[in-house]
Amino acid sequence: MNLTTKKRRNPLHWIACFEAAKGVVVILAGFGLLSLLHRDVQAVVHELIDALNISPTHHLVDVFLKLVEHLNDRNLWQFAGIAFMYASVRLIEAYGLWHDRQWAEWFAALSGAIYLPIEVYELSVHLSTIKLLVFTFNVVIVSYLSYNLWHKSVVSRHQRK
Repeated sequence: MNLTTKKRRNPLHWIACFEAAKGVVVILAGFGLLSLLHRDVQAVVHELIDALNISPTHHLVDVFLKLVEHLNDRNLWQFAGIAFMYASVRLIEAYGLWHDRQWAEWFAALSGAIYLPIEVYELSVHLSTIKLLVFTFNVVIVSYLSYNLWHKSVVSRHQRK
């Protein structure tokens, strides 16, 4: 592997680390859900709201409390299972990106691009710095991966001639 290839792979390593981090965070969230089994989830949420010093009159607190109102152990298992599946996909993607696998680049570009229309809609409904940063970050990653795939395709065609 020459220096040019190493320089070109480095952004894939950063993207792989980002995907792995998302996978780890979701695994932790899944275990967090499982830690709520056989507990009064509403009481735990109230404790969390108090610990984070969030105003109980905030409209999002009411929405969140309504969401957990009917949460039971079966739902917790289901949500944790979905979290673990999602995390597995992210970690497999991270492995593929780290090892410069083309399938992982395609998957990362497509899975990132899926969110772009939703992010544009969210920005049009309510513009915020966080939403703009997430959108920009996603555009940069999808653009880089798309360019990288295109570049590899061009190089491959020239090598076949």
